Amino acid sequence: MHGINGVGHVAIKVTDLDRSLDYYINKLGFPEMLRLHKDDGSVWLVYLRITDTQYLEVFPGAENDRAPGWNANGMNHMCLTVENIDDTLAQVAAAGLELLLPLKTAIDGNRQAWLEDPDGNRIELMEMAEDSLQLQAIRRLQETRAIA
Repeated sequence: MHGINGVGHVAIKVTDLDRSLDYYINKLGFPEMLRLHKDDGSVWLVYLRITDTQYLEVFPGAENDRAPGWNANGMNHMCLTVENIDDTLAQVAAAGLELLLPLKTAIDGNRQAWLEDPDGNRIELMEMAEDSLQLQAIRRLQETRAIA
């Protein structure tokens, strides 16, 4: 559809807001941008910055202890692109976080590693390779547009 130009935010429900904010703010480094409150003054959501145009909305009050498993319906994971995955993984280790899955080169040619937040939400960290299938497809699309 013409006019869509990006992903604005991903929203997650969490069981323990303080624990999740510690994870995303203090360990992954996403600054808090704002909070929205319900009429009773309780927190409705906390907006965290990923980039200037992409955010993570964290909603308290999840009904289940953990996010659905790998094969459940619904959102499977969020992917965060990184400039240098080796540097990022050194920061992950320094923050005391353990990888859900180790660093590997995926079938698409990109290097990736996986984390899981305190509620079991899966996070892919991906360094896009110059010869990745995604960038090859983007180049083909751009060439097609240039010809048309």
